[in-house]
Amino acid sequence: MTKLTAMAEANGSAWTRGVALRSRALVEPEPESLYREAIETLAAAHIPVDLARAELLYGEWLRRQKRRREARVQLGSALGRLEQAGATAFAARARTELEATGVRLSADTSHTPELTPREATVARLAAQGRTNAEIGSTLFVSANTVDYHLRKVFQKLGISSRRQLADRLGGD
Repeated sequence: MTKLTAMAEANGSAWTRGVALRSRALVEPEPESLYREAIETLAAAHIPVDLARAELLYGEWLRRQKRRREARVQLGSALGRLEQAGATAFAARARTELEATGVRLSADTSHTPELTPREATVARLAAQGRTNAEIGSTLFVSANTVDYHLRKVFQKLGISSRRQLADRLGGD
């Protein structure tokens, strides 16, 4: 923790500072102000998954403090960001916490629940207009592997083109 705080002070990036604040909140007896500051700082850093993780942790803490209404706001925001990012494990955790506050959710709210994490990533990048070679270099796999994943995605979603994929995923 000390190293992370020192690194945050040394480099001055919003992301490092936000992660350090979020981490400190986990061990402080009164973490609320740290969670709020972490969320504000990470929002400025424009890194949705880290922001969502801070919202998730703050929402969990609020729920355990029996502040369900406030927890629902944080957990709902976290769930949306995590599902959009394809962070399925964290999204499931947010969903469970949100349901524990009394919110009834449908069985599945994600856009592509049947895709594996790798398929979802390939689909998202393809929907953004990237070529197989570009996707492959981003994910450190061959263009043939990207093609394989896209064929599986098309089959699972019942589509036949990248244009349909962009329409289905919202085109990011």
